[in-house]
Amino acid sequence: MSGAAALSQDAILDGKATPSAPIAGKGFAMSVDVEDYFQVWAFSGVISRESWDGFSARVGASTRKCLDLFDAHGAKATFFTLGWVAERDRGLIREIVSRGHEIASHGYDHTKVDRQTRDDFAADVRKTKAMLEDISGVEVKGYRAAGFSISAKTPWAYDVLAEAGHAYSSSSHPIAHDHYGDAGAERNAHYPIAGARFIEAPVATAEFLGKRVSAAGGGWFRAAPLSLSRALIKRAAQNLNGPAVFYFHPWEIDPGQPRIRRAPLKSKLRHYLNLNHMQKKLGHILSAHEWTRIDEALGLGKQS
Repeated sequence: MSGAAALSQDAILDGKATPSAPIAGKGFAMSVDVEDYFQVWAFSGVISRESWDGFSARVGASTRKCLDLFDAHGAKATFFTLGWVAERDRGLIREIVSRGHEIASHGYDHTKVDRQTRDDFAADVRKTKAMLEDISGVEVKGYRAAGFSISAKTPWAYDVLAEAGHAYSSSSHPIAHDHYGDAGAERNAHYPIAGARFIEAPVATAEFLGKRVSAAGGGWFRAAPLSLSRALIKRAAQNLNGPAVFYFHPWEIDPGQPRIRRAPLKSKLRHYLNLNHMQKKLGHILSAHEWTRIDEALGLGKQS
């Protein structure tokens, strides 16, 4: 199983494990949040969803660059894809699948879960899952909330995902952050619904100098020295139950993207930090470990 000795769902079904049991296994799971540079939360205050079609799309080219990078390093990944992107580049979705990666849902238009009612969220989940399955021809098992926005504020979200037919979520970043996260949330892959087999696989965290810090990628990875990031990722894989889940965005390896000059300074600093170095840094961690898809790391098998 590509380096991840994960708990098999067959074992659960056979009664050898229960949904309350920890999800055992070690390994490294790679993921990509497929959204364009103008769709990120850092710019949501100055770019409306209604204006998205007026921007020059770059996510297709940058995602294909991710695919080439993974091929070069023998890595597999899960691509959490916006429905908005999928319906405008259906060929990209099919290419992700044909090259051996997992297609999963990132919701339709990057709306945070805690800014939706339960009914609105359920409609978005069903719509995006059906769209991705229709385009790709495979079952969509995974979901990642925009801005890691499933938390104690949305106790109904996991029920909605399970009812829609998702097998797992990777929607928690259990750290303290001004835009997302919960420093007290569970760090390990776990079953968030009592008596159900639905899995939450948080992105990776590690303990450093007595504090919980991100080992998951994104802006943290671009900002930190490579040596520190590699040490944290390795520590997360050693200490977590379940896979160490890493993530990044296609726009992070697209340093030539247009600049959103009217965005707040803090947002621009976060978004554009070290874009020129991101692809090289990714190459280092891809070479350092064997990376697989989240569905396989969780013992859910490949899509069919």
